[in-house]
Amino acid sequence: MRSHVVLAVFKRNFWSYFSGVIGYLFIVAFVFLGAFAAFQEKFFANNVASLEQLNEWFPQLLLFIVPAITMSIWSEERKLGTEELLFTLPVSDLEVLIGKYLAVISVYAVALGFSLTNVVTLSWIGAPDPGLICTTYLGYWLAGCALLAAGMVASQMTSNGTVAFVLGSAICAIPVFAGRLSFFVSWLAPDSKFEPLKAAFEGLSLSSQFKPFGMGLIPSQGLFYFFALTGLMLYLNYVLIGYRHWSGGVKGTNMGVQYSIRAVSLLLILIGVGTVFTRIGFRSDWTSEKLYSFSPTTRQVLKDLKSERPVTIQAFVSRIPPRDYVAVKSTLLGLLGQYGQATSNATVRIVEVDPSSEQADEAKQFGIEARDVQFELEGTTRVEKVVMGAVINSGSNEVVIPHFGQGTPIEYELTRAIQTVATEKRKTIGILESDAKITGGFDMSSFRQSPEWRIVSELKKSYNVESVPAAMPIDESKFDVLISVLPSSLGMNELNNLVSYIRQGKPVLVLDDPLPMTNPSLAPRQPKPRPGGNPMMSMGMPPNEQKAFGGRATPLVDLLGIEWNYDEIVWDETSLYLHPEYEKLLREEIVSVSPKSGNVDAFNLKSPVTRELQEVMLFFSGSIKERDLKKGQEKTLEFQPLLLTGRRSGLLKWDEVVKNSMFGISIDPNPVRIMDDYAHILAAHITSAKGSKGDKVNVIYIADTDVVSDFFFHLRETKQFRLDLDNVTFILNSVDQLADDTATIDLRNRRPRHRTLTSVEKQTGQFVEEANTERKNAAQEAKDALKDAKKRLQEKVDKIKNDDSLDEESKVQALLLAQEEEKRRLEVEEANINQAKEKRIEASKTKMDRLTRQVKDRYYTLALLASPIPAIMLGLIVLLVRTIDEQKDVAPTRRAGRIS
Repeated sequence: MRSHVVLAVFKRNFWSYFSGVIGYLFIVAFVFLGAFAAFQEKFFANNVASLEQLNEWFPQLLLFIVPAITMSIWSEERKLGTEELLFTLPVSDLEVLIGKYLAVISVYAVALGFSLTNVVTLSWIGAPDPGLICTTYLGYWLAGCALLAAGMVASQMTSNGTVAFVLGSAICAIPVFAGRLSFFVSWLAPDSKFEPLKAAFEGLSLSSQFKPFGMGLIPSQGLFYFFALTGLMLYLNYVLIGYRHWSGGVKGTNMGVQYSIRAVSLLLILIGVGTVFTRIGFRSDWTSEKLYSFSPTTRQVLKDLKSERPVTIQAFVSRIPPRDYVAVKSTLLGLLGQYGQATSNATVRIVEVDPSSEQADEAKQFGIEARDVQFELEGTTRVEKVVMGAVINSGSNEVVIPHFGQGTPIEYELTRAIQTVATEKRKTIGILESDAKITGGFDMSSFRQSPEWRIVSELKKSYNVESVPAAMPIDESKFDVLISVLPSSLGMNELNNLVSYIRQGKPVLVLDDPLPMTNPSLAPRQPKPRPGGNPMMSMGMPPNEQKAFGGRATPLVDLLGIEWNYDEIVWDETSLYLHPEYEKLLREEIVSVSPKSGNVDAFNLKSPVTRELQEVMLFFSGSIKERDLKKGQEKTLEFQPLLLTGRRSGLLKWDEVVKNSMFGISIDPNPVRIMDDYAHILAAHITSAKGSKGDKVNVIYIADTDVVSDFFFHLRETKQFRLDLDNVTFILNSVDQLADDTATIDLRNRRPRHRTLTSVEKQTGQFVEEANTERKNAAQEAKDALKDAKKRLQEKVDKIKNDDSLDEESKVQALLLAQEEEKRRLEVEEANINQAKEKRIEASKTKMDRLTRQVKDRYYTLALLASPIPAIMLGLIVLLVRTIDEQKDVAPTRRAGRIS
């Protein structure tokens, strides 16, 4: 093949595309539609600086730009009659084909280059991952190259450009929409025997092969798919070009059959090789955080595996998972392949599970069962079952991971399980019994069996977990870490046992809470729960031991050298402007700990527990602070804050938030909040000072129990509400730090950095702040108005009481009349005040929503208008240059305005 011939064909076809206005218009339309898809409303709702929205629509966008580029590449030659002239030249069919293909690729590359305006806009609005952007655009280019070859096939089949465009779109639609056929097969034939057919359709889908590129990966399977599709389509082009050589001969029919058999054989070979790539392929990780590559911790764990204790990993995965779990399956299988290749002491078995199959029954024996998951498809909500779990064995040790959710850190789960089963002896975690009952058991207050909390199930994957009776002295040598949840609920004897254990320097994780939202009746201010919650049911039974020091846990906080007011609740405005879309669900007492609160020290960057965290959410938390030393007093404890609020925060007294009634506890929706203008400490690590001769202490104290509730485990697993919170990571990090297992912490901390739309957040944050201020002012003014109304009533009562002209009976009657009259007036006035307050708050929220929408619309409009400008500018420049060149060749006497 002669390069100068290929280059000549390339130049001729490349420049001919830009010889008219139509080529530029197609590019401008392509870039504009790309910006339209990338920056739709969902882009701002997700608040993530990525091209995820464009990725969803890009395969469909190719159905427009690819036929637009290729429709004239062959059809125009045939229409103008230059095809015969071209092939009479001393050039080979292959040279012409390659030249033309390079030309359409170059035109497409120009169009794709102009779409980089989307990246510029994205970088202006937020801070995208550069590695992710590179792989995404590589995927765009490869997908386009494959379909361009298909579009050339369509152009070869007709002499009409319009027909070539329509036919090209139809041919390209086959790989683009192949994945949709799997859903059609599921609906038409739900029988499991058709699963291989569905898997084949999914594997042939361009969208599914592109997805890893959009995640920051370059997979060998995806590369092979695009190269194979390109090669197959170029071969069909080559066959169609050569049709003129043999179509009219005696053996024309036989040659047609032969070439058809060759094409089918090539297709089957490519599918077979692609299947092999699927099983043993590799993936290159380009993400900034290297999320899909082995961490040093994993490599060390695998290196330390002993041949006498080999590890077996069995993964049970759905053959055709729901759309939202395709990426989970891809990541899981990719990592499992690396585990199998990294060491000879680990055996990997992957079992693809069909519904109601023997494999599904085998998975159930390990506790891995199908789960219902919801996902959106073409505007409708679908529910499908998914199996995505693993069991890891080594000898008699076994760890089961029942489900890998969308937010599950897969490498961490697998490596931790391998490390656990490979270790001959696990460390032991003790959980002190309290009214919180996180280990489950029979609840005397409700006479029901309560399940164990998810945190307990999670800890059992790495540790031996035992329930520890609080009424007995705690064995100092038995536990590596002790967890005490709600120690304020302990009786005097139980609390003393805990304090005595802590004095020995044993690692302890303490979680206490002024208002535990998982069960508000367990708040320190509340009495001990009675059996069944009914005083009558406790008659004849010995009285419960009351809470030590009325729930203040005084000996514990004294030992730790902290101030913890058991009836003070923290509030902070951060969550409202970090998540304005959930303004109706959130309130200031739901505290988001994040550097975006304006406090760069929100997380302690020196502690392994918190240095990699991005956001932790706490519900109605308390606060702690280090006690001031008295004059001459020696410092015996080191106090290391872990979680801090922002400065726009404050404290509320129990009575300002909670209202007790015969129906139980109710929460005031709008208490008057007064800002302290300093950060409050929500968690701290307290240890004995070096060289101190006092008590030995090693305690992580968290002033909230809801931080460990099941809600946050569910949130991490499902990514519900699009919240990416680190509550689970924070708690597990705390346990591992106390257990002196920092390697696991480093592994768990691997996760994508929050890459949000910082410019949008900066502008909309002030609107949220103004709305919050307006809401507070409205609540305060309403409270003052009610106070004035009640004061007028009291003044009227006092005036009657002090009226000496009335006898006692007249005073009583006058008081009753006055109270009745003022009560009715007060009720009316209170209703009007509250109505005015709510109207004012609603108006403030409406204004905030309107201003926020204006900001987002402004960014959206600028993104749309700016995207095609470079392409338009280049088109105008080329048009101007061509006009000037044409004018040079025209005689001066014939130019416009010179004819006499």
